[in-house]
Amino acid sequence: MAGPSCSQIYLWLSLWAIFLASCLAQKPSHAVSDFKNLPARLFFFDDTLAAVYLDAMEGNVYVSQDEGKTWKRAEDIPSGKITTVIEHPFDTRYAFALTDETTHYRTEDRGRSWRPFKVQDPPARVGRPMSFHSDPAKYGHILLQTTRCDGRGWGAKCKDITYYTKQAFSDDAKELLSDTMRCQFAHGSKDFKHDAPLDLVYCVAFDAESATGPHHLANSRLFSSTDFFDKDKKIERLGIGREARGVVAFAIVSKFAVVALRDTSKGNGEMHLFVTLDSRNWAKAHFPHASSAKLRENAYTVVESTTHSLGVDVVMQDRSTIGTLFVSNSNGTYFVESLKDTNRNEMGFVDYERIYGVDGVGLANVVTNPEDVENRRAAKRLKTLVTFDDGRAWQGLRAPVYDANGDRMSCDVSDIDKCGLHMHSVTNPHNFGRVFSSPAPGFVMGVGSVGSNLGAYDDGDTFLSTDAGISWKMVAKGAHKYEFGDQGSILVLVDDEQVTSNVRYSLDLGKTWDTYDFGVNMRARGLITMPDSTSQKFLLLGQVPRDTKKNQASKVVIVYLDFVATRKKKCTDSDFEKWYARPPGARACLMGHKQWYKRRKPDADCYVGEKFNDPVEHEENCECTKEDYEWYLLETYVPSSSTSDYNFVRHGDKCEPAGFERTPAGVCGVKLDDKVEKSCSKAKPAEGEIMHQKFPFTSGILQHAYFKDSSTILVRLADHTIWQSRNEGFTWDQIHPEMKFLAFYHHKYSNERAFLITDHETVFYTTDTGRTWNRFKAPTPPNTFGAQALRFNPADTDYILWVGNMNCVGTAQYCHAEAQLSRDNGRKWAVVEKYVRNCAFAKDRELDTDPTEIICESFTTKKGRQGMPSSANPMELVVGSNYFKNKKKLFEQVVGFAKFSEFLVVANMVPERRSLELQVSLDGTHFAPGEFPPNMNPETHPYLSSEAYTILESTTKSLFLHMTMSEPPAAPFWGNILKSNSNGTYFNLAVENDTVDFEKVIGLDGIALINIVSNTGEAAVSGTKKLQSRITHNDGSTWKPLSPPTTDSQGNKYACEGTKCALHIHSYTERRDPRATFSSPSIVGVLMAVGNVGETLAEYKDSDTFLSRDAGFTWEETPGSLIVMVNDEEPVDFLLYSTDEGANWREYNIVNVPSDTSRRFLLFAIPAKGNGALAIHVDFSSLVTRQCSLDLQNPANDDFELWSPSEDRNEKCLFGRQTLYHRRLREAQCYIGDLPKVDSKIQKNCACSKVDFECEFNYVKNDKDECVLVEGTKPLADDEMCKDGEEYWYERTAYRLIPYSSCEGGQRLDRGTAHKCPGFKSKSAWFWLFMLLIPFAFTSLVGYYYYRRSGLARGCEETTGRSPGSAPDSGILDTLASVPWYLVGLAGIAIEWVSTHLDSTSWRAGRGYRNLPADEDAQILRFEDEGDLFDLLWAKFIEPGPGGASSCPVLPFPTPSFLGDHQWKV
Repeated sequence: MAGPSCSQIYLWLSLWAIFLASCLAQKPSHAVSDFKNLPARLFFFDDTLAAVYLDAMEGNVYVSQDEGKTWKRAEDIPSGKITTVIEHPFDTRYAFALTDETTHYRTEDRGRSWRPFKVQDPPARVGRPMSFHSDPAKYGHILLQTTRCDGRGWGAKCKDITYYTKQAFSDDAKELLSDTMRCQFAHGSKDFKHDAPLDLVYCVAFDAESATGPHHLANSRLFSSTDFFDKDKKIERLGIGREARGVVAFAIVSKFAVVALRDTSKGNGEMHLFVTLDSRNWAKAHFPHASSAKLRENAYTVVESTTHSLGVDVVMQDRSTIGTLFVSNSNGTYFVESLKDTNRNEMGFVDYERIYGVDGVGLANVVTNPEDVENRRAAKRLKTLVTFDDGRAWQGLRAPVYDANGDRMSCDVSDIDKCGLHMHSVTNPHNFGRVFSSPAPGFVMGVGSVGSNLGAYDDGDTFLSTDAGISWKMVAKGAHKYEFGDQGSILVLVDDEQVTSNVRYSLDLGKTWDTYDFGVNMRARGLITMPDSTSQKFLLLGQVPRDTKKNQASKVVIVYLDFVATRKKKCTDSDFEKWYARPPGARACLMGHKQWYKRRKPDADCYVGEKFNDPVEHEENCECTKEDYEWYLLETYVPSSSTSDYNFVRHGDKCEPAGFERTPAGVCGVKLDDKVEKSCSKAKPAEGEIMHQKFPFTSGILQHAYFKDSSTILVRLADHTIWQSRNEGFTWDQIHPEMKFLAFYHHKYSNERAFLITDHETVFYTTDTGRTWNRFKAPTPPNTFGAQALRFNPADTDYILWVGNMNCVGTAQYCHAEAQLSRDNGRKWAVVEKYVRNCAFAKDRELDTDPTEIICESFTTKKGRQGMPSSANPMELVVGSNYFKNKKKLFEQVVGFAKFSEFLVVANMVPERRSLELQVSLDGTHFAPGEFPPNMNPETHPYLSSEAYTILESTTKSLFLHMTMSEPPAAPFWGNILKSNSNGTYFNLAVENDTVDFEKVIGLDGIALINIVSNTGEAAVSGTKKLQSRITHNDGSTWKPLSPPTTDSQGNKYACEGTKCALHIHSYTERRDPRATFSSPSIVGVLMAVGNVGETLAEYKDSDTFLSRDAGFTWEETPGSLIVMVNDEEPVDFLLYSTDEGANWREYNIVNVPSDTSRRFLLFAIPAKGNGALAIHVDFSSLVTRQCSLDLQNPANDDFELWSPSEDRNEKCLFGRQTLYHRRLREAQCYIGDLPKVDSKIQKNCACSKVDFECEFNYVKNDKDECVLVEGTKPLADDEMCKDGEEYWYERTAYRLIPYSSCEGGQRLDRGTAHKCPGFKSKSAWFWLFMLLIPFAFTSLVGYYYYRRSGLARGCEETTGRSPGSAPDSGILDTLASVPWYLVGLAGIAIEWVSTHLDSTSWRAGRGYRNLPADEDAQILRFEDEGDLFDLLWAKFIEPGPGGASSCPVLPFPTPSFLGDHQWKV
């Protein structure tokens, strides 16, 4: 018989080897240690076997030197003393055990021994009182924040003092700075790299002592020093100068140093972030200009950030726990919106976490029902999203097809909206450390649920991803705590829902799972391993329930789990594979490289065994794309090959580029930032020169508008094309040439957004001022009924209304306009109302209404083809709260509605009177009719039509309204201007015979210009109006002619010289573009107009140009900062410009480039020959190169002057106050540029005079400038309400105070006979003193009575049989019984006082919540920058009692401080 073959022998040997290996591979082992309380800190010294357990309730520290297998109390520390332990983040030998006294303890051998050290004051009760230096040579440099109190109890005055040591407290700690909130080394992070001096220290501290207790936030500044504040003490100006005050916090986040500063000049709690990358140059962080994207105190969180961008989550609405995530560019200064409706909790932490070690991948939870949560306080419905490109795009998590038992999921996982995977995140932590990931590369675990939104934690299951979140599998039913070991080759789970005595573990990357019973029934509280996840040993923290049968109390245990024995072979190179951290395809590269790790193969039966060696990241460079670049001249960037020319600067004969730069973290090969040779003819002009650039359009211009605060402009042509320029008209690009565009809209409340309307359902939109254009599909084509297609919501910029055509194809028998609402910027739509003419959100910036209200004009009968309103089918006005779900009809027959400032105005038709009625509301719900003088009541004028009312501007708490008084068609239109009271309901005559030529001066309250008809009698017959101009400087109370200049621009006198001569100007009704106003917000007080000097206004072609520098008091003829003029009466090839506000003018020829001397203008013109249009870009930016200087502390040495519009009149006050404005000196040759706008300065409030009053309702001014009652009318009834705590109310007079005036005292024409107010102030001080004494007197009488009865009175005997030492019947109890009567008396007085002082508006029903402003002295910053594990969990704070004794410990809410590692909440 033949022997066994070689192959058979090999097979038997292989089987025997497998058998031996299986015999050698053993189960895990464990050890159990008991403790009395849960730990306040439980951590490993990094890259060591030593661990620390702090029992803060007991005040003891326990140390393990064998990875937690055994524990011993730190015997060198007295028992019961320690409140916290802080490890040195940069030297793993050191840790510091702090007490609540002045003696503390240090270990320099990882807990084997502890030595005491002393600091003069006890540690401050802040999250992390210590700050460490990151330089290896200066690891002994440490800062400690302490608290020093003078006095005890409630009267104690305390302040924080920071100490420093250079030898880790081996030397005596020295005082660094007092009154500090936070101090930190500039070299306090390895990521924050710069070349600043090594001893540079930053401190947030107060610059003034507080004698009364709390500091004022305005005194908080950021200080710095390079010698520990010995001689060098510098205030960081943050790039904004002396106004860098109100600093709330400082922190180092990744490579950024960030300062949070509150604007103390305003009471709205608005915050600003300032960022530096090098510790020298600070820049303000700019967020999108949406009104809702403002940082508010206690309302934003700096989330975990990368080394190439900063993430900030901002609360958009007050009292909300819903935010919006913004991500910055590489230097942290410009932010873009990344994700809306992020989930937050009340502590400010955000459901957002990056996947450790994998670039660009992060998980976040969003609220899918934000409107229900914010408006009706509904429960949140959460959804989990993932990003693979650092927040540029987000998508849902795809759920696994099968559950842990191999059964199919109950929903269709291909529909990710209805059947996605959703995970519990940062706001609901259940373990130590990070929520989802660890240094084990690519491994992600979480507890969640599959469905349309996230379920409860106890109903969740446990899921695993081994490819950084791309795909997932359910690894266990139910919620579990989880941990990764041995670089991910060991995965451990423990039940987190109920008592358990076992763990489950996997050795093959989650494919199979085994169970290990450690023999102790416990409720798991935490599962950890070494911070780098390289160990094969784990610590399981749990609570053992009380055993009533054995009479054993509950206890805390740590179970040491050792998995070393489960595998005997160490992995070799063949057991590893290259694992790419990102999915293949378009997303494989991020920041110019592919990232990969060497990871153990799933089926390899071996252990990695590289303890303390973190996984090594490898990179492969990718070819550069535009995604790897950012534009560092944002204001001139246009994404087109033809537009980069302008970003070259001429230096002599050379043209140097200023264009793309690669994102700093990018490592791809250089492409877009290569230098390119360009012609100097297209370069930025050299200093002192002007240049221009022409661009011809083939069709006429119908619409043009800039993005606000941007250099990008859109132009729509008559040929249905839209063009865009990103550099103020220097170069142009056509947007989607294949489309036919009907209109475009800029978002009213978000400056970066615009929408392009096509002739079908496609709408293009931008959220970044035109850098990119995306598209959504509208529910219907745009309407053809004249309604505005898009409306916007100021409360949430993603909420938009669309009005489009429905059923208007074919015969269009049922064609009508339909309004629909989108809550996600056009992705989904819901019908609001049908057969509408106009729909809008009720709320406006100043109109205080329910932000969920929508107002619609819709037809009463909704059927057939939509036509014009009629008496048979009128237009009704309907308002609906909760986005039109709760509808209510307001008016049955309206002409229209409009929003002006704080007023909502409705023109309502009254069929019985066949006249219009004006209805005004301040809240969108309650309306009051407008009351007019009898001779101007619509009922008295039967010819009044729907054109009878024209609502003019409203910026000073009053409505201006033009009422047509002429009788067309025989006569041309003119009418009267009326002005309302402060609630818009009573109107008085302001001026007669106006032509609707009404314009207010921008930036100056109460100044307006009008044109009136001077020949009304003649014009009614001839049909020709003669106009005269008038100006008011007191909000319409008085109107005066415009004072003419004495000479023209040539120095010659005008032909008209009499007192009838005045300056008259062409105004609103003659403008081709209504935006071409007299004034500009950038140059206060300067007006320019076209007109003439004479008795009436001449034809436009016979007019000249005039300029005023003092808000219209005086004028001069001229043939800001820079002023540019172009002749618009005939073809020209030149323009005129001035750099000294019209004092001197120069001519610039558009054809030939001159060499003269000053910003960029865009001139639209019609060619003298041919068709189409021209866009001519004229660049004056190099004409004046010095930026103006503004120094509020030393105004005599800057380029500005303080100016008041009343300097040239007798009255020095306007609106009861003398207001000064900063204006550039006329002779200053400089440009303002991006200087911060300075608010006007109120010098003083003035005494009231006649100019502060206007006529009361039913009164008009006579020829003596007196207010007299209109014949046949009656005065209004007296208002007996006492306001603002005044002691008197007054009878009405013929006058009322102008609502906008702040005058004090003086001549009060509005006050008639005085009457004493009822309530608190109606009684004298003696009266209230008497009322206070009555209870005491009563108590004294009762006490005296019982005193006499008690026999204790001198000379009296006890006759009741009671022993002399016994107590009387009641004694002290009766005396105390009188105390409630005293309290009742005080309560009555308080109620009287409150009733007379509370603003009556606070009692109005249905007004929602009232905002309670935060105390600006209250320090509400909560952040920790270096925390770890369960910092502050059951932390013990000891309040000092009498004589220094300690009272009971106060236990704060458990706060997992790992949140502090990655999120900074302000």
